[in-house]
Amino acid sequence: MTIDEVSRPGRVAAPGEAISAEELALAARNHGLPLEALRLEITPPGLHYLLVHYDIPMMDADAWRLRVGGLVDAPLDLDLAGLRALPARTVRVTMECAGNGRARLEPRPVSQPWLVEAVGTAEWTGVRLRDVLDAAGVRPETVDVVFTGADHGVERGVEQDYQRALPLSEARRDDVLLAYAMNGAPLLPQHGFPLRLVVPGWYGMAHVKWLVGIEAIDREFDGFQHTVAYRMRQSPDDPGEPVTRIAPRALLVPPGHPDFMTRTRIVRPGQVTLEGRAWSGRAPVDRVEVSADGGGSWIEADLEPTGEHPWAWRRFTAQWRAEPGSHVLTARAVTADGEAQPADQVWSRGGFANNAAQRIDVLCTD
Repeated sequence: MTIDEVSRPGRVAAPGEAISAEELALAARNHGLPLEALRLEITPPGLHYLLVHYDIPMMDADAWRLRVGGLVDAPLDLDLAGLRALPARTVRVTMECAGNGRARLEPRPVSQPWLVEAVGTAEWTGVRLRDVLDAAGVRPETVDVVFTGADHGVERGVEQDYQRALPLSEARRDDVLLAYAMNGAPLLPQHGFPLRLVVPGWYGMAHVKWLVGIEAIDREFDGFQHTVAYRMRQSPDDPGEPVTRIAPRALLVPPGHPDFMTRTRIVRPGQVTLEGRAWSGRAPVDRVEVSADGGGSWIEADLEPTGEHPWAWRRFTAQWRAEPGSHVLTARAVTADGEAQPADQVWSRGGFANNAAQRIDVLCTD
């Protein structure tokens, strides 16, 4: 058996093809947010969505080092104490997997089978990436800054450390962090202990975990996770556009109580308060609309103000008078520049940035 036989190219499922045992194994390793946890403003670490590409590295905090090099005047070799000595900053960030919604696509990309739950909001504490880049003296000819994680594996036949990059202008944003704490506690192993990158507004693939290296380079990064993975392709030979910022999305907390297998919601007749969260990594969410008839008609929800946390989701509520029968609840976010969450799928071969509106089947019974 060869690597190419073990690690195959990406593909799209055949018509009617069921989710495979391999995809179920991925779904068992990774997990989404239970939608009832949308009631929480801050997501506990154990409920926050999780995607691990390879294995979780078991890192020794005392031996760990972050090496900063490439086009810099003063290469750095930092330990945790050195990082913690720098000014700390905390940013509340809603983080979403780029493949959220993939399992609902038709045809379905074969990969981690997310429905709509691959999201969470946490308060990340660390140091500004910009401060570390300034301490290293990043040179002006730098184009991209490359981030290397300690997780190592094979993907589509390519053995690699997980690496992503940011343009220097993005890396120097005031709110991009090298984070060592989540919700006031040290990072858990699955969330990147001892250090991870946090890039507010970008999909989760940019938030490199188990960070061990930062390198400034004079060209656009051409690593696997940039040129092969995480691109919006329509066909195998389409070079595609890179996946970057989070498309607007609104998610409802499913009302009432569920049937165990189908997850159909059961409610009683009368007034039902609908609630949920909305977010965007592009323009800010301007309004949220809710429908109880599958998008046939819409009412505007009450949307909480942004407040001090521009990169975090916002709560919305709406009142619905439930009547006996079957209903389909849905919600859509609309941004300040007019980008509306679509009713139908946004298809790509990788299933990325698909923000089709959520649909919840509800049965109202006496």
